[in-house]
Amino acid sequence: MSEVNIVKCEDYSDANVKKAFDELIPLIGGLDWVKPGMKIMIKANLVTFLKPEAAATTHPSLLCELVKRLVEKGAEVVVGDSPGGMYNSIYVNRVYSATRIDDVKKFGGKLNENFGQSIAKFDEGKILKEFPYTSYLDDADVIINFCKLKSHGMMGMSAAVKNLFGIIPGTKKPEFHYRYPNHNDFANMLIDLNEFLKPKLCIVDAVVGMEGNGPTAGTPRQVGAILASENPYKLDLACSTIMGLKIDDVPTLSESFKRGYIPESIEKVDLNDDLNKYFVKDYDNVLTHRTLKFENQNTIFGRVSTKLLKAKPNLKSDECVGCGKCAEVCPVKAIEIVKGKAKIDRKKCIKCFCCQEFCPKGAMKVKRTLVAKLLTK
Repeated sequence: MSEVNIVKCEDYSDANVKKAFDELIPLIGGLDWVKPGMKIMIKANLVTFLKPEAAATTHPSLLCELVKRLVEKGAEVVVGDSPGGMYNSIYVNRVYSATRIDDVKKFGGKLNENFGQSIAKFDEGKILKEFPYTSYLDDADVIINFCKLKSHGMMGMSAAVKNLFGIIPGTKKPEFHYRYPNHNDFANMLIDLNEFLKPKLCIVDAVVGMEGNGPTAGTPRQVGAILASENPYKLDLACSTIMGLKIDDVPTLSESFKRGYIPESIEKVDLNDDLNKYFVKDYDNVLTHRTLKFENQNTIFGRVSTKLLKAKPNLKSDECVGCGKCAEVCPVKAIEIVKGKAKIDRKKCIKCFCCQEFCPKGAMKVKRTLVAKLLTK
């Protein structure tokens, strides 16, 4: 069995999805490990109220196919997530409906209806020693991480590692951005979550990914693949390669490399197929200040250079409707609504891009400086 497996899936039609899983399942060693009565929790990406066509959430056709196969093996399968916002039945069920994830019930699957919270003690974490998480996962014999391939304003890419931020209850997420404003620390926090949860299997919906102003307001982009691995870090390295990103472009990858979880290049990862077949040469990525960095921040040159390269959230005023969602989710209260438009206090802003991620109109954009654009051409 290869470390990372990838199969072709041109679209979300029933025939192509079935064909893709028929090919993928043997590559990952089959499903003989599934036993009757086993409780399997699938942690999907259900970030917000968006239809599958928006390419922001795990597509229901893929989830339904996986659920069907697991149920046929006798497993009890529950699909869940904690989207950004209230973590309660009314809010989350609206997300289930909008994303059409409730289709899994047609194939014997269930949707999580346990909205309790548990507290984890994790001494092994590098920076995350204690944290709240969604307690429905406590009932799992096995956890499967089923994510979506997307560009991401803060982390550069959202795939397997980033998806587990969804185990943090929705209203607690801004607190973590406040606690870990440094992108390296935030990345290590995400890695710690993966080390705590240790999913049995990670699968990436890259049939249609998201590019541009991701992870919620970007543009759907055809990739035509499904990837799977037991190792979320090597899986993400393969995903970044498809998108044309380097390890230093994605904080979770650069920190995974420092921790010894991935090699220095995809060439040292055992793959079942040639990734060049799936490479998207003009993928519109969100390149943050991580792309160009100066390690010594204690010098004037280092501080000035870093400031010139840092991306920041920026409002496209004509698209803003003054709904106040950005002000609501901002962990440092750097945004207020003035005369019907969002206004960012740059002195307070920690560049976590929560406003950009959860703006329902996509009015918040990732803005790169002119210097950064010129240097990364």
